Amino acid sequence: MDLRKRLRETPQAHASALNDILFILLLFFLIISTLANPNVIKLSIPSAKSDTKAKQTVVVSITPEQQFFVGTQATGKDSLAAAINRIVSASQDAEPTVVINADKQADAESIVSVMKAAKSLNLKTVLAVDKEGK
Repeated sequence: MDLRKRLRETPQAHASALNDILFILLLFFLIISTLANPNVIKLSIPSAKSDTKAKQTVVVSITPEQQFFVGTQATGKDSLAAAINRIVSASQDAEPTVVINADKQADAESIVSVMKAAKSLNLKTVLAVDKEGK
């Protein structure tokens, strides 16, 4: 009779495979997060160093008090698209452009509303800036 106690092996979890999977997941999420673009609205702002000249079909000015002027006529935020469309339909340009002339204290929301109005009419927009050093 063999009455010796048998040595039981203690259960072990091998974490090396788990580490490999977690490392691959970490790399995957890092790569995906760099590809995701957090900017909802892409602005193509011309460089202030160079002189970018656009054919000025419509000039929309925004004052520090958030008042809108299409050309020289004051207009409300709700009627921007109609006022821009009036001027564009009167002009004979093949590719009409809306130049946004906003004051430094003008809200970004006001600039975006002009851009949305221009986009609804399929027009290009350019943001007017001062030359650097002025």
